[in-house]
Amino acid sequence: MLKTILAISGKPGLYKLVSRAKNSLIVEALDETHKRVPAFATDRITSLADIAMFTDSEDVPLHKVLTAVKELEKGKAVSFDYKKASGKELQDYFTKVLPEWDRDRVHNSDIKKLLQWYNILIASGITDFDEELAPTEGDNIDDRKEEEEKEK
Repeated sequence: MLKTILAISGKPGLYKLVSRAKNSLIVEALDETHKRVPAFATDRITSLADIAMFTDSEDVPLHKVLTAVKELEKGKAVSFDYKKASGKELQDYFTKVLPEWDRDRVHNSDIKKLLQWYNILIASGITDFDEELAPTEGDNIDDRKEEEEKEK
């Protein structure tokens, strides 16, 4: 079953969509606490399936970037301390993951966030990123594709 993994602005970590309430979503933290909390319409909630990384050609969906990190790290957590790494170290590492990344639009903080999310997902047992984080019917990416096809 596909899980909807969410990032909520202002709240650390990642969350799994558990249920929908009348005026909110019920989400569960993907950390060791598995705490369930409501997420409201006023929160900026983003599905990881809707996120892509900028490259020099076309944007690459986040699940493909996470899969590339997993291949580089052989399925384990990130092998260096990205929190204390210099900008050059982060950029050199990310070049191994996604060689054609857009150096003007992807910032060091974006790379750190990506690596933090990767570690959270690995720690919570989510390792098949192509399956778990791929856009599903009704996601914004599918809607955009349909709109583009209608315009043709």
